[in-house]
Amino acid sequence: MTDSSGLIFVSHAGHDGQWAEWVAWHLREAGYEIELDLWHWRTGEDFVKKMNEALERASAVVALFSPQYFAPGRYTEEEWTAALAGRDRFVPLVVEPFEVGQLPAILRPRIRRELHDLEEATALEALLEAVRGREIPTTSPAFPGKAGKGTKSAKRSGRAAPQGLQPRFPSALHDPAVWDVRQRGRNPHFTGRDEIIEKVRGGLLGERRSAVRVLHGPGGVGKTQLALEYAHRFAGQYDLVWWVDAEQVEQVPTRYAELAARVDVAKPDAGAEVNAQYALEYLRTSDRWLIVLDNAEDPRQLRTWLPEGPGHVLITARDPAWNKIAPGLALGVFSREESLAYLGRQLPTLKDRMPDALADALGDLPLALAHAAGALSEGTPPDHYLQLLRTNTAELLSDGEIYDYPVSVAATVTIAADRLDTDRPEAAALLRLAAFLGPEPIPTKWLVEAREALTSVPGNPNDIRWPRNALQPLAQYGLAVVGPDAFQVHRLTQAVMRHRTADEAGGPVREVAGMLAAVDPGDPELPETWPEWASLTQHLTATLDGMIGRAELRQTLLKASIYLVRYAQPEAAHPLAVTLHKTWRASLGEDDPDTLRAAHMVVVALNEMDRYEESLPLIEDLLERRRRVLGEEHPDTLSSTHDLGIVVGGLGRETEAYAILRDVAARRESTLGEDHIDALRSVANYGYSLMQIDRADEAHQVLTDVLARHRRALNEDHPTALAASSYMGSVLSRLGRHAESLHVHTEVLMRRRQLLGDRHEDTLTSATSIGRTLINTGQYAEAEQLLRSTKARVRESFGTHHRLHVSVTLGLADALAHQGKTHDAQRLRASLKRQQPPKKRPR
Repeated sequence: MTDSSGLIFVSHAGHDGQWAEWVAWHLREAGYEIELDLWHWRTGEDFVKKMNEALERASAVVALFSPQYFAPGRYTEEEWTAALAGRDRFVPLVVEPFEVGQLPAILRPRIRRELHDLEEATALEALLEAVRGREIPTTSPAFPGKAGKGTKSAKRSGRAAPQGLQPRFPSALHDPAVWDVRQRGRNPHFTGRDEIIEKVRGGLLGERRSAVRVLHGPGGVGKTQLALEYAHRFAGQYDLVWWVDAEQVEQVPTRYAELAARVDVAKPDAGAEVNAQYALEYLRTSDRWLIVLDNAEDPRQLRTWLPEGPGHVLITARDPAWNKIAPGLALGVFSREESLAYLGRQLPTLKDRMPDALADALGDLPLALAHAAGALSEGTPPDHYLQLLRTNTAELLSDGEIYDYPVSVAATVTIAADRLDTDRPEAAALLRLAAFLGPEPIPTKWLVEAREALTSVPGNPNDIRWPRNALQPLAQYGLAVVGPDAFQVHRLTQAVMRHRTADEAGGPVREVAGMLAAVDPGDPELPETWPEWASLTQHLTATLDGMIGRAELRQTLLKASIYLVRYAQPEAAHPLAVTLHKTWRASLGEDDPDTLRAAHMVVVALNEMDRYEESLPLIEDLLERRRRVLGEEHPDTLSSTHDLGIVVGGLGRETEAYAILRDVAARRESTLGEDHIDALRSVANYGYSLMQIDRADEAHQVLTDVLARHRRALNEDHPTALAASSYMGSVLSRLGRHAESLHVHTEVLMRRRQLLGDRHEDTLTSATSIGRTLINTGQYAEAEQLLRSTKARVRESFGTHHRLHVSVTLGLADALAHQGKTHDAQRLRASLKRQQPPKKRPR
């Protein structure tokens, strides 16, 4: 790239932001058009989208290589291939040494220029030469044996870059003349957060004067640690860095007065307030300074202490109300990758899945991870620590000192909760209730609907400010993350609060149970209700021991188990149903209708997992009890009769299944009505059973009739209607009408994708059926392509031992065999290790 035409995109890891600024500045000075995320991308924009757009526009990419640039998972080989495709120029510059083995294969042949360890003038010359290319000399080169007289600096174009002061060369040894950052060194254990640091830096650089950014979030997420890391990482870009502990507003003028003394503008007899103003005036007329206001909890009082001038202000706070004064960045818990990286550095000997188990139990909270690292490094066995987390959470998190954190997890919660008790009792009461819900987001509409029943919350139930008057203090004190639709309390905060309210736990549990019982997402059979059922189920099961005995929640808990089955999570539905059955059998009796309904859900979950041998004795016992307690024609008894037909069919007893399903279909039609959903389901399954005993013509007739009734009574997108259509596709295939079968299966797949998504078991079953039908119509290549993608989704969603994985693998092997790819087909069949796909029975 020998001229300055076209756009250059500077690609870098967040850790190398200073290098990116320096490179971008000097390329701009040399006349190039530059795109740099730190300068040109705004907070809140889609990073991936901006990256793709920049790569499309750029005629050249300058990439800054370092160990951080090639961190695991940052880019894949495919992404690198796409980034380099059609690129006029790709210019790799090494800004920090790294292992060659870290390079993706596609990058290894690329010539690289190293900038680290060079003087600035030499590095600048190397940068411009790398981008422009070397020029052929017009005069005789100097004799190689003769020493040179130094390097020539690049000529400046005089053009001003938009971000203000010229960035300093990152390798230059430069310490701020005035430096006071908590009087301690850099945290050697700091991990991750590159993306948020990059956003902070970009936001501060984007303003010409009085650049302010706020890091806000709940306690324990590492706001202070991130500010400390930012100050150390970018110290070379500042002449003055000053830390102000701002939690106590009255102490802020004192810190500014100390700054005034350090920069020689203080008057000895003027007092702290006056000298603080002298410090602010100094900052107004100076540049290259960074002021950190740490734990700035009262934006109304502290806004008068925000310095103005061509410098940077970084604020850490719990209260998101700072967003009304300055641009804010929400800081949450670690990503799971950051948690694992932190534990890997601190506890490299942890094995197997223990790091992931710890991160999950601790909710990825940085402060809690630091506590765990300390406890384990001092001799606590990991398994024992996890057990203590389950049984003695609050006591465990109160114990021990944590590096660079002033208080423990439990103390962080306790101090804030004590303040709530005194200042905002309605918020304190809501926090106690939230402790008995799950750690997932809690819909705020539940609070509105249940307000009159929440008798422990003081105040007028008809107050128009509810629930804002309780939620805002929780956010202000860092005890919850609050949004317009939901609020969320961290699992460890909940554990500490449950410990605090142990003596009064019965009251909160009673009110929470009443609130959950009032939530009605609708019929759990219908996919449109599943998002709300997902939220409700998470909270029902989070403190199941306390909720399972509440009579008002029994029907809700049973519906939650139905939702889990229909959402293709029978592995979660089964233990829930088993627990409900065991508990209610002991408290209500073996023959109580709700006990029997819980037993019914145990059977349904087992059937969905193809565990028919386990299911058979349970369904036989349940059917006998229901016949005795409820009578032969009761809807619950008919449900058990239907399930018995499903189980015996799953065990290969097809003729017996046919007889049971034919009988129950007729009885349900008579008792419930021909268009009742349970009657339609039984008729559809009866039609399927006819096909299984080689009476496909009769099956086609039955299914044709029941599909017409489905359209009349329900709609074509109802899951039961789609199941019946899927059976019809199988019957048509059995009849040799493969083109019609393909049409039906394709229609079902399209509707299931829209209704259930790409990874639901029913959707993947439809895709597998289409693959089989494509083989039957001789479209082997198309079948291979579809079955390969379906196999990958099945593996990712359900693993390699799932019935569907066996079925789709065998289908793919058939598609390969028909194309003459015998070796690949044999390899696939051998990989199944003689597994046979069990028959998936209808519901």
